[in-house]
Amino acid sequence: MTSPVDPVEGGAGVEEPVPVDRRRAWAIDTSPLRNPDYRRLFWGVAATMLGQQMTLVAVPYQVFALTGSSLLVGVTSVIALVPLIVFGLLGGAIADSMDRRRLMLVTGAGSAVTSALLAVQALLPGGGNLVLLWVLTACVSGFTAVNQPARSAVIPAIVGVEGVAAANALAMTVRQVGVIVGPLLAGVLIAVGNLPITYAVDALGFLVAVLLLRGLPPLLPGRAAGSLRLAAAVRGVGEGFAFLRTQPVLLMTFVVDVIAMAFAWPQAVFPELSAGRYADSPNSLGWLFAGVSIGALVSGLTSGWVSRVDRQGAVVLAAIVVWGLAIIGFGFAPTLWLAVLCLALAGAGDMVSAVLRSSMLQLAAPEEMRGRMQGVFLVVVAGGPRLGDLRAGAIASAAGVTAAMVSGGVVVVVAMVLVALVVPSFWFFRASRAMRPTALAGEPRPDSPAPESGEDRPGPAPR
Repeated sequence: MTSPVDPVEGGAGVEEPVPVDRRRAWAIDTSPLRNPDYRRLFWGVAATMLGQQMTLVAVPYQVFALTGSSLLVGVTSVIALVPLIVFGLLGGAIADSMDRRRLMLVTGAGSAVTSALLAVQALLPGGGNLVLLWVLTACVSGFTAVNQPARSAVIPAIVGVEGVAAANALAMTVRQVGVIVGPLLAGVLIAVGNLPITYAVDALGFLVAVLLLRGLPPLLPGRAAGSLRLAAAVRGVGEGFAFLRTQPVLLMTFVVDVIAMAFAWPQAVFPELSAGRYADSPNSLGWLFAGVSIGALVSGLTSGWVSRVDRQGAVVLAAIVVWGLAIIGFGFAPTLWLAVLCLALAGAGDMVSAVLRSSMLQLAAPEEMRGRMQGVFLVVVAGGPRLGDLRAGAIASAAGVTAAMVSGGVVVVVAMVLVALVVPSFWFFRASRAMRPTALAGEPRPDSPAPESGEDRPGPAPR
């Protein structure tokens, strides 16, 4: 994709462009923050991420403290997965049928109340109640599943198509700040016995976000917003999948991420590693939870190049291979610092993959379909790790942490090589063709000349 300051090939008489400052070419693009509406959305994300990530540490810690089982930590993730799938898909359809601002306000308030209840249950005798913890965790997933598709779907309307990649990079980078600081702070609070406070911070963050989002204008979908009915939402989900079947390259963005997360997500083994292999290292639990996001943050802060990537499919596959190799290293790591380094490398690869996949979806889907596509995206992005927790927890309980992590990383690397070979249309996908529906479907435009090389050929539609 040509940079705005790149010379135009064959453009006789075109004014000489201003040379690109290489340092700024790598630095994160902050131009969307000049938009006041995006600033509200951005700081709303920032306000919620610290507490959310503290909760994501507190829940598995509390489950392990109550049961002593890594398997039940994995089961907790599956319990959160069910409402995530159901309400993620329905939430996308709802976001395409009503004012998205109003939807974000309602679900944000619901998340604040649920997080407050998590703090209350942590005060119960015995350190909490497992069943109640599972129920509230499911509720948190349900509210998140409806909120996030709406929040992602409004980005193109707020910043315009040219600012989508930069806005995604900014939002994902500030999330990583929360994912680093949140686990470290949670580890400190948990170590001194302040588990309820970790949940209370989450409730406060959602409250701040709701106050910020109130200043946004109405954000209606591309079609006229109508009355909200369950049957219409279910029908909308079906329409979304029907659209997705016509866009095989976009479908593959979901497939590769499911493979990466389901086979190599490491979070379920963190409590066991903290209590065993790295027990002598201070705040090892917090550092393990922060590891992936340390790399993702560094990747985000140097993400200026990502918005100019044209061969997006190839870069996504390469980034996921980096993720798989890093998880293999993590499985063998004998010391905490080496484990965190491997997790950071994995996070850097995942950040690049996430930015490119999200941008492909937001630009290629029509306005009235973006909520549903983001609903599927949420189910995949958040659901894959929960399946990965179950897999990692089960294998770690049976064969050990090293076997769980190394086997998963190997599967991911091999799978990405197979995708590149079996689905060439994904490997050769170019951002410069992202707005061409026929190109996404793997079909050449009828008015275009035949490609001269295999690299430029869209290739057969996958599956």
